[in-house]
Amino acid sequence: MPLKKPLLICVVGPTGIGKTSLAIKLAEAFSTEIISADSRQFYKEMTIGTAVPSPEELRKVPHHFIQNKSIFEDYSVGDFERESLSLLQELFKKKSILVMVGGSGLYIDAVVKGLDIFPEVPSEIREDLIETLKENGIEQLQAELKKVDPHYFEKVDIHNPHRLVRALEIHRATGKPYSAFLNKETSKRDFHTIFIGLDAEREIIYSRINQRVDQMISEGLVEEAKALFQHRSKNALQTVGYRELFEYFEGNHFLEEAISEIKKNTRRFAKRQNTWFKKNEAIFWFDFQTDPTAIIDFIKKKNAL
Repeated sequence: MPLKKPLLICVVGPTGIGKTSLAIKLAEAFSTEIISADSRQFYKEMTIGTAVPSPEELRKVPHHFIQNKSIFEDYSVGDFERESLSLLQELFKKKSILVMVGGSGLYIDAVVKGLDIFPEVPSEIREDLIETLKENGIEQLQAELKKVDPHYFEKVDIHNPHRLVRALEIHRATGKPYSAFLNKETSKRDFHTIFIGLDAEREIIYSRINQRVDQMISEGLVEEAKALFQHRSKNALQTVGYRELFEYFEGNHFLEEAISEIKKNTRRFAKRQNTWFKKNEAIFWFDFQTDPTAIIDFIKKKNAL
């Protein structure tokens, strides 16, 4: 039975859970292509620390938005929404089903639901916040956000200065919390969406994260980060895995401490990802060890394919 509207399969879940592998299996099963919605994998200068799909994985099915940008480019979630919708429109002309995969919930929501509308902010507010960050450190921004918008503080990556500045500039400009502008009426899309989530017990997720970090180190993450150290102020590099190694290069950590911090902060990141996704009641959750065939059959049944 042909679909009345094309279908976008969104594969979500915490980092290191196996989303890439499942997305490839789904794309192969439905003879289609993959759109990456991992905001860390957009940048061509970052490979090991962002766990981009391997060359072998990339050869299996066509991928989009993998290392297609540079850290020297300004690129926002709004840019991703616009470019993704344009690409989807083109791809749906030849494919009735596409797969989107990633752990960046905001980016996936932007494509599926549309971005919330935020007011313009005077540049001097942003500049003042950036100056505060430079002079007093990220802790002051964290404390201010916790005070003025505890709801958003609970789910945002509080170690990402770009996100903190963005939330605080909206509050300072409007007097309203950033979270007040979230979850407005969703935009209408000309495609259906089904969300497939992968999950595991917390201890398993954390163990997989620790193993992945060790693998990244053995593959050369320290050397990759060292090559990017001179550009450490770029927003794209305010990322777990690089930020901690920059601290090591600056003499603030021993290497072993930096690696331990990467593991700890990645575990925290995974917890925030799960918090974000668990609020989406449309997600169908599967254990990470579920046979992909069972998930494929589930999608077929749900969409009368």
